[in-house]
Amino acid sequence: MSSTASRPEDDAGLAGKVAIVAGGGAAGDGIGNGRAAAIVLARAGTRVLVVDRDGALAERTVAMIGAEGGTAAPYQGDLTDPAQARDMVTAALDRFGRLDFLDNNVGIGSRGSVIDETPEDWRRVMQVNLEPMFLAAKYAIPAMIKTAGRGAIVNISSISALRPRGLTVYSASKGAVIALTRAMAVDHANDGIRVNCVAPGPVYTPMVYAGGMSASAREQRRKSSVLGIEGTGWDIGNAVRFLLSDHARYITGQTLVVDGGVTLQAPARDSQDH
Repeated sequence: MSSTASRPEDDAGLAGKVAIVAGGGAAGDGIGNGRAAAIVLARAGTRVLVVDRDGALAERTVAMIGAEGGTAAPYQGDLTDPAQARDMVTAALDRFGRLDFLDNNVGIGSRGSVIDETPEDWRRVMQVNLEPMFLAAKYAIPAMIKTAGRGAIVNISSISALRPRGLTVYSASKGAVIALTRAMAVDHANDGIRVNCVAPGPVYTPMVYAGGMSASAREQRRKSSVLGIEGTGWDIGNAVRFLLSDHARYITGQTLVVDGGVTLQAPARDSQDH
């Protein structure tokens, strides 16, 4: 029996591997998309470098993983800086000796049309929502090839890229994430690197509710799902886990929409939606 066939089903090729989760912190004990991904990967036996611009948030995620018996280390860095993105990959290699996976969660929101937004807003959103993915992949892919001979990457986009609704610059940046994903999947297929994308819908995460959210607004978001349920960071984290695992070995260049069916209905502006 091959080693692949003999692995436990819930392992799916994740145990003993190493992942970088960029944007893996979250306010307090809240479950953001990146924190959820880091935790569920660690539960599967993956060793995780949790990266955040705020080191204390990364450390909290690491502590949550450690409390469950998982293995993780924090890294504080601004991934719009090429040197810090390069050093992040070096830190993963120094700590764990290899690199197999990259989960790109870094991003910020914006609101308004091209008339409403300023050129400075445009440049900032495009920089923060794209450059960390470009730079992290630039340095992570050679490390994956050298230390593991293969790898997998997940970039986080948004349903705003597929269903614009008053978040124009944000929508443009998240559409670019999908295009980047598809291009990278073609560029690095021969290197054994799969690259996919997750497009979250209106999930309830610290990034969304940190600025305040009324009970009625939260209920409106829940009702926007044809399933009638509220999405959370866990839903996104589990999607990332699937796409990085061997269960997705024949999937690359794809965008997995995780939105409870929100995009099946007519577009609607949502003052609290990202």
